[in-house]
Amino acid sequence: MSVRWETEGLQTVGIVCLVIMFLKLMHLLGLIDITETDSSDSDLELSTVRHQPEGLEQLQAQTKFTKKELQSLYRGFKNECPSGLVDEETFKTIYSQFFPQGDATTYAHFLFNAFDLDRNGSIRFEDFVIGLSVLLRGSVTEKLNWAFNLYDINKDGYITKEEMLLIMKSIYDMMGRYTYPCVRDEAPSEHVEKFFQKMDRNRDGVVTIEEFIETCQKVS
Repeated sequence: MSVRWETEGLQTVGIVCLVIMFLKLMHLLGLIDITETDSSDSDLELSTVRHQPEGLEQLQAQTKFTKKELQSLYRGFKNECPSGLVDEETFKTIYSQFFPQGDATTYAHFLFNAFDLDRNGSIRFEDFVIGLSVLLRGSVTEKLNWAFNLYDINKDGYITKEEMLLIMKSIYDMMGRYTYPCVRDEAPSEHVEKFFQKMDRNRDGVVTIEEFIETCQKVS
């Protein structure tokens, strides 16, 4: 069971956590129920916030959501974030509510950076729905690209052992009493070593996007 988790679960743990947690986040924000909405009402809503998202038609072309779904998602997003933007502290506060038994702030920081596409310190509605579309309805390759971006903390195109260790520790911290004291202190480092044994095919000490996707698809 441990070997199976090392070869399969580690590669996709970010994706699984992200999909589950964003379903919960959508519920918290009131985004789960897809209801009818008049297009004129939507246009009015789009004009009442400081940051106005791109047109629904453009977002529909960029995502796998219908126009009706985007309208509903936007209504819920605007209700929680009247400015049209989510800063990192707000994101951490919302995300941490799902992990009262642990400390989710570090993992939420990494997750926030993965959603903050233009690196300006805030998540726009466009960032939110584009990422959500990948996580919920994207292809395996699209999801793996997204996970790689999450693991690649400094966004230089490579995953290092140091970056992967930070991710693993943040996951254990987030799970809190559900993992401790069952998990040994050295477990995160051991997982990282096994991750690199599988992923780092040319043994140069880093994992590229090509290595990551190829290995994940072979064990899936």
